[in-house]
Amino acid sequence: MRKKAIIFDLDGTLLNTLEDLTDSTNFALKYFNYPQRTIKEVCHFIGDGVAKLIERAIPYGLDNKDYNKCLEIFKKHYADNMYNKTSPYNGIVEMLKKLKSKGYKIAVVSNKFDFAVEHLCEKYFPNLIDISAGENEALGIKKKPAPDIILKVLDKFNINCEDAIFVGDSDVDILCAKNSNMDCISVVWGFRDENFLKKHGAKIIIQKPAQLFEILDN
Repeated sequence: MRKKAIIFDLDGTLLNTLEDLTDSTNFALKYFNYPQRTIKEVCHFIGDGVAKLIERAIPYGLDNKDYNKCLEIFKKHYADNMYNKTSPYNGIVEMLKKLKSKGYKIAVVSNKFDFAVEHLCEKYFPNLIDISAGENEALGIKKKPAPDIILKVLDKFNINCEDAIFVGDSDVDILCAKNSNMDCISVVWGFRDENFLKKHGAKIIIQKPAQLFEILDN
């Protein structure tokens, strides 16, 4: 059966956001004179939302009295600086345009806070994303790997889970697809390598965006 919708993760899948995330993390840490984090460290902290990113970055995590303020500072700084060094991965825009021309519904589902997801998609992928949705647990919608956001997107598209496929770069994405009863395509140009993805259950792996069509066509 031909898929009707493609749902993408954002960070590490469509956009390389790592440097801007690292800069905002270190800006927030520096405010409290905490040690700075390397890009490699921040890369490993990403995937479970910005609250978890700061929890992993700040000394003593949630037990740190400065945690909430640090998260607040991070969010404000990132909202003002999320376009500084971020860019789509090579071939992503062309891939999205081709999907659109073939009639696929396209969505982005991310654990990044919803405001940032919406504005990043508008800037880098204008008129290419039908629905974008970020973390919004304050409204009772659980973040990935829970299926909540995925199911809301599918409901808006009025299609079943078997008619969609999820594309992401992390173990969180693999588990989210499983929890949503969807097939998953894992990508290796993002924040996790092929060995890591295989260890976490990846069954379909692509090396470049254009390979997505080989999977969809077969």
